[in-house]
Amino acid sequence: MLYVKALCAGGLLAAGTVSFAQSRLDSIQHLDEVTVVADRHREIIPSQRLTGEKLEALSSFSVADAIRYFSGIQIKDYGGIGGLKTVDVRSMGTNHTGVFYDGIQLGNAQNGQIDLGKFSLDNMEEISLYNGQKSEIFQPARDFGSAGSIYLRTRRPHFEDGKRTRIRAILRTGSFDLVNPSFLWEQRIGGDGANPVSASLNAEYVHASGRYRFRYRKVFQDGSVAWDTTAVRRNGDIHSLRLEGGLNGLSARGKWHVKSYFYDSGKGIPGAIVNNVWKRSQRQWDRNFFVQGSFRQQLFEGYDLLVNVKYADDRMRYLNPDTTLMYIDNTFRQQEVYASAANRYAILPNWDASLSVDYQWNTLDASLQDFVYPRRHTALAALATAFEWRRLKAQASLLGTFVFENVTRIRHGDGNGDTLSDARTGIPDDKQEYTPALFLSYQPSAGENLFSPLLLRAFYKRIFRMPTFNDLYYTDAGNIALHPEYTTQYNLGIQYGKHFEQSVVRRVNLRADAYYNEVTNKIIAVPKGNGQYRWMMMNIGYVEIRGIDVSAQADMQCTASLQCSVNLNYTCQKAQDFSNPSDNDPEAGTYGGQIAYIPWHNGSVIATANYRSWDMNYSFIYVGERYHNSSNIPQNHEQPWYTHDLTVGKTFGDKKIRYKLSAEVNNLLNQYYDVVQNYPMPGRNYKLVLKVEI
Repeated sequence: MLYVKALCAGGLLAAGTVSFAQSRLDSIQHLDEVTVVADRHREIIPSQRLTGEKLEALSSFSVADAIRYFSGIQIKDYGGIGGLKTVDVRSMGTNHTGVFYDGIQLGNAQNGQIDLGKFSLDNMEEISLYNGQKSEIFQPARDFGSAGSIYLRTRRPHFEDGKRTRIRAILRTGSFDLVNPSFLWEQRIGGDGANPVSASLNAEYVHASGRYRFRYRKVFQDGSVAWDTTAVRRNGDIHSLRLEGGLNGLSARGKWHVKSYFYDSGKGIPGAIVNNVWKRSQRQWDRNFFVQGSFRQQLFEGYDLLVNVKYADDRMRYLNPDTTLMYIDNTFRQQEVYASAANRYAILPNWDASLSVDYQWNTLDASLQDFVYPRRHTALAALATAFEWRRLKAQASLLGTFVFENVTRIRHGDGNGDTLSDARTGIPDDKQEYTPALFLSYQPSAGENLFSPLLLRAFYKRIFRMPTFNDLYYTDAGNIALHPEYTTQYNLGIQYGKHFEQSVVRRVNLRADAYYNEVTNKIIAVPKGNGQYRWMMMNIGYVEIRGIDVSAQADMQCTASLQCSVNLNYTCQKAQDFSNPSDNDPEAGTYGGQIAYIPWHNGSVIATANYRSWDMNYSFIYVGERYHNSSNIPQNHEQPWYTHDLTVGKTFGDKKIRYKLSAEVNNLLNQYYDVVQNYPMPGRNYKLVLKVEI
């Protein structure tokens, strides 16, 4: 950590507020001491980011909608506002993608699926995607344990012009009978000068019927149409409430924050359209709560400490009242306790080392018959170092993962009304694994010339993960013989970024990465039946993934009043199943086939324009052809799909009160498509947004 104590007559520096005192004898301005907090080492593997106005301008309802614009991303979307939405980075599986909320990972020991549709953009300040891992050694050990990481950073209070209170209210309405108000209150509550303390409260309510038209069409291989009809998607309604509260503060050479989160929802599960069944009756209720805190401090020159703690309680109820299938009314409760301590020491001015130790406790209770009530203790330790020499930067880490698990099986009905229980340990066997990573970057040319912004980078990483509780123990779908999943990643990349002072094009950033991944005992999650909370887990053996990610960004000052920007992303990927060499039948074999739902080509475009008080955003997403099974035969083929979205907004008011009115049109060309087979997505839909800031 680099700390600079500065006197600045320019106003606000970093995270501290400068207070002025006027002397009676002269006009000299006396400024309080300000601590500027900055990282000494730049990122070796830069992230893909959406921040500020670009994030706000997207026609996106949730975090899942926004991250579709990153390269190398696949989203599984089961349709509608309340539908399950999970993310997969470079085809390594949802469970290999770590999702971090204000620096602490979101967990789901039950099935490993983080539903990104639950997280709104209203309180989001930045979304970042890192391949491999965040190239920063000063972080919890848990941060080293993912093949790819998504960091969600919520809004921190900012106060200008001496204000102590900020209020923002947003109201959205539109298609699907949407009513979506949200409210944000930010308050400076103490700590004048360089060590401010602030509080925030954010509340959001969502109500929607989820009804939309969709097209149901089947074409035979000879081109003849089996059926072609239009229907209305039903039982996709949602009612949800989200509450978030936070405290943030700065101290001498440090910072801290505390966050609490509560989410409560009830929604219908529309299910798959199969066998001419158009409506499902399943319902799901979720109640998620967590409280977490983080403290970061430089204890003395060259030594920094980071402490994170968290408690989470997640409850879910699933109801299937349809007795023609099977009456189900199950409840689940999972709890998590997490604590982490990370230490960084500057050995030399250009050489740092860190040691991080984490502990995590997970438990799952369920109303299932013959459930085994698993308890899992996980300890993680990461030793890492970062080194800079001239134009070469390197980071290396070794992560140790130690998993200890026990279960308690309860048997009911001994004839006397008593409950018998016996405990068994070691299911599965306790695990001890060590996984290394190495990151390098090199700047070929120094000085100020055409090639000085060029940067070459590479990384290698080995990853290990345990199967989830559902994978192992779910009563009718768990597979106790399921093997852990191992992944090895290789990446080579190049980046070129340059700023221009006297030009229409003010900034250009070009990036390209080629990667090769090997996944052994790859675990595939396949929805089982009509309930989105139930998954059938299986190992498919060995998968090879080859791909290229390309992205380009440009910011332009077209005229004095017109600013424009363009973001382009493209991914070409081949993810093949090489599990069973004997399954090579060209008519139905899976050997060498592209794994399910991974397109060969996909890309996105974001174009924004700002003219005085007007702004416009156009976005385009393309997902190429793919198969819903590793057997790449015509019957399993899925057509490409693409969407165009458009947003136009106008800002009114003055510095005291600002109003912004926006109109959105999503899926502008009204294309009917499925992200997941038999889960149709909405056609053209509309949204009107009013935002007021005080």
